[in-house]
Amino acid sequence: MNTSSLDNTLITRNEDALRVISLTEAAAVPKATKREKHTYRQIGSERNFRRTLTAIGAAMIALVLGIFITLIIESIPSIKSLGIGYLWGKTWDPVRDIYGAYPFLIGTLLTSFLALFISIPFSFAVAIFLGEYYPTGWLPNLLKNTVELIAAVPSVIYGFWGLAVLVPIVRSFENKIGIEPAGIGIFTSSLILAVMIIPYAASLGRSMIQMVPSNLKEAAYSLGATRWEVIRSVSLPYVKSGLFAGVLLSLGRALGETMAVTMVIGNTSLIPKNIFAPGNTMASVIANEFTEADHPVYLSALIELGLVLFLVTFVINLIGKKVIQRYTNE
Repeated sequence: MNTSSLDNTLITRNEDALRVISLTEAAAVPKATKREKHTYRQIGSERNFRRTLTAIGAAMIALVLGIFITLIIESIPSIKSLGIGYLWGKTWDPVRDIYGAYPFLIGTLLTSFLALFISIPFSFAVAIFLGEYYPTGWLPNLLKNTVELIAAVPSVIYGFWGLAVLVPIVRSFENKIGIEPAGIGIFTSSLILAVMIIPYAASLGRSMIQMVPSNLKEAAYSLGATRWEVIRSVSLPYVKSGLFAGVLLSLGRALGETMAVTMVIGNTSLIPKNIFAPGNTMASVIANEFTEADHPVYLSALIELGLVLFLVTFVINLIGKKVIQRYTNE
């Protein structure tokens, strides 16, 4: 074969190769364009989703700030008239324009924390039972649905139940221990609150216990630990921050409860002498007297009471968050 024919053959083969490469690249261009368009759509969707979440978060912050600012503005007449002494004033007498929030602050804290202490053993017991011993089956499902139903019952129903069932029981108990048998008071309202807030800590605790890694528990069992030792030394320490978050959620629910407490607490403006005495909470005072406020200072004093409740709830939640962070970092 001569040199010219060899060159022609090489040129032809090279042209064929170039032609194949060109066709491949031409076919790949639409695919690349489709991928780029798909990537651009993903980036646009991600950007819009992030903006939506940012807007919702900003709206929630603006809502809380709006409520806080509104309470402050509406409380200005009371703040100017009563001053800081409003917080520790022990007398609430609208007829003489004397307003003190101290009895209601004490009543709110007493009922809420007493209800919390009563509910914690039941909440943790339900959480451990459903999360550790019987996570599946008809009985756990029935108990779980019952607990969730407790949270869905309107508070006025609890109030009626307390008046019809709980008050006579408490009155009989007070008779036996030699206390004036009123039946209504701080203790009765705390019992109702305890029943109402059990589902919050129980549901969150159950979910957290079920999230404990199985390899941690299996390692403890392999070392000869019993079921109780695994729960005490592995499961509960692992989920302690979540359990405390559930307790904090229950406390927030108890602080703001109004109707059920109003129906059984006794509604008196006196400082309770003991847990069986009648009293009042900030929420129940507002519910009882808001429609009766016939002059500006009276109305402003009730709104300032709502401001105090708002700040108390905020401070308690802030302290709870710090405790949760401490547990989480340990």
